[in-house]
Amino acid sequence: MKDIKTFAVETALEAGALLKKRFSESHEVRYKSEIDLVTETDGMAEELIVNRIERTFPSHDILAEERREISTGSAFRWIIDPLDGTTNYSHGFPVFCVSIALEREGRIILGAIFNPMLEELFTAERDGGAFLNGNRLRISPTDSLNRSLLATGFPYDIRENRDNNLSYFNALAVRAQAIRRAGSAALDLAYVAAGRFDGFWELRLKPWDTAAGTLLVEEAGGTISEIGGTPFHLLSPSLLATNGRIHPAMEEVFRATDPFDPGVRSAR
Repeated sequence: MKDIKTFAVETALEAGALLKKRFSESHEVRYKSEIDLVTETDGMAEELIVNRIERTFPSHDILAEERREISTGSAFRWIIDPLDGTTNYSHGFPVFCVSIALEREGRIILGAIFNPMLEELFTAERDGGAFLNGNRLRISPTDSLNRSLLATGFPYDIRENRDNNLSYFNALAVRAQAIRRAGSAALDLAYVAAGRFDGFWELRLKPWDTAAGTLLVEEAGGTISEIGGTPFHLLSPSLLATNGRIHPAMEEVFRATDPFDPGVRSAR
């Protein structure tokens, strides 16, 4: 496992260095939908990561954001987001990361998230803890939703789909201390693990958004579920990640909120 972790870390660092080097350059942008975009740097970073995996672990499966899944029936599958926060990156907003996770027989066993702009490397191993640049991570001690700093994001079909998180955002905005929307789900999860955020929720995320980050939260002592409290898996329609202490209070807000009604409610 040590050799695999070293490989994941070195690969994340190399891909992150590529992103950082090209950050200030102009980018070729292609739109996958009205607001969902991809840059040429996404493809370059993904190619770097996939090529390294194929050379080192040729029998392993690979699930990456910008290409077709490589599936041979292996017990091991790499789940990759070469650039989480592409919209930020394309606008020159320095909040983005590389996310690499390894799954064995359907269970995430290793995760690495690298923020190249701050030189922050988050790593986690199943039953081995979560770390930031080698220092052990623990979730926050906050036990009140009223004093919590939360994070969230919005789905790419926010303009077409009424189930777009606006109702939940409005409901929690008047109950939490504050909410941040930074634009990188993987970093949001890493920040929950680091105790910077007390909780994070989002709808319709993809496996590459959550694979490494959810392991970080769990290994830092946090709690992961769907927003309704049911167990989370990589294809779940929603994700709630917290320090555990505010998990019941957030679930209660979700249960009491109409997902199709974005009207603001006063705090109770």
